[in-house]
Amino acid sequence: MNESKTSVFSNGLIWFGAAVSIAEIITGTFMAPLGFKTGIMAILLGHLIGCVLLYLAGIIGGQTGRSAMETVKLSFGEKGSLIFSSLNVLQLVGWTAVMIVSGAAAANTIFSFGSQNVWSIIIGLLIILWVMVGLKNLSKINMIAMGALFIVTLVLSFVVFRGNASSIITGDMTFGAAVELSVAMPLSWLPLISDYTRVAEKPKKATFASVGVYFIVSSWMYIIGLGATIFTGNSDVAKIMVSSGLGVMGLIIVILSTVTTTYLDVYSAAVSSESIYKGFKEKPVGVAVAIVGVLLAMFTPITKFEDFLYLIGSVFAPMIAILITDFFILKKNNSKKGIDMTNVCIWIVGFIIYRVFMQVDTFVGSTFPVMIVISLLCIVVNMVGKKLTK
Repeated sequence: MNESKTSVFSNGLIWFGAAVSIAEIITGTFMAPLGFKTGIMAILLGHLIGCVLLYLAGIIGGQTGRSAMETVKLSFGEKGSLIFSSLNVLQLVGWTAVMIVSGAAAANTIFSFGSQNVWSIIIGLLIILWVMVGLKNLSKINMIAMGALFIVTLVLSFVVFRGNASSIITGDMTFGAAVELSVAMPLSWLPLISDYTRVAEKPKKATFASVGVYFIVSSWMYIIGLGATIFTGNSDVAKIMVSSGLGVMGLIIVILSTVTTTYLDVYSAAVSSESIYKGFKEKPVGVAVAIVGVLLAMFTPITKFEDFLYLIGSVFAPMIAILITDFFILKKNNSKKGIDMTNVCIWIVGFIIYRVFMQVDTFVGSTFPVMIVISLLCIVVNMVGKKLTK
């Protein structure tokens, strides 16, 4: 894929496309038991926490010119980063399948071919087309696609919010759990954002634009899902589109949003694979990831993904806490090392702490307190290490 520099505007378009997705709307529906106002508070707080981390991750890539998984070498070393590159490829293949199956199910509800698998194949072929066109050459196509998505999403918003609350939604969703689900979506993009900011003409501005656009649009998608459940009594957005007469327009938003979001997963899986083995090439790997995603969507039961989001958080929240602390505070660079076992051990501790915090209902979810604990642990361990080596 083309490595020529991308503009601030094109980066903003890329992340608009990332945020407009059926998966984000579906995640918003989970928060309906909190009510509309409290649900919005949880969505905005979670996105604020997640997007601050997303911004810092993007800045690291922009300043160093490294891809997302190449920046991980700064903390974990050449071989240590392979742990996260491998986990990142796996989560991106998983996301590709989740996005395809969500998009195919919604498209089949709106316009049935008799088989959801047909839509999975169509979406997969469009993703492959995006891959073959390449990141730099997508600017004009993205401009048209994002314009269409913006208009259709406005119409969907009007359809969802024109009514009154239909009923009280019951469930066991807590405020802290809702915050964490809101953090989890921008957190899932942490291992990707540097793949785009590293090739930006103006990395700082491109990162700010990317994260700002993502914060606004992703929050909007969550709120659409929240509102759909509360104001229509239906958490199935595709059915809402059909009942409101948004057949063709609904199909446009489902297909375009799925393709533009999943392209980022496929592209970054290809970039991450190069960190594992230099012989891998982005376009062939991207096509392979898309094909595997289609096959998983067709032949495996992946419709529930809350636990998947939490697993991503438990892996990448402590990782990015260590990277941010090393880069911005400790000014460390371990990229010449084979593996930094100290940071690997701290990451394992962070993973365990995250899983423990999931059982505790804090006002700010799990990610924020885990980040603070791991960052402080990094600083203390570094200070002790310096004293011992004197």
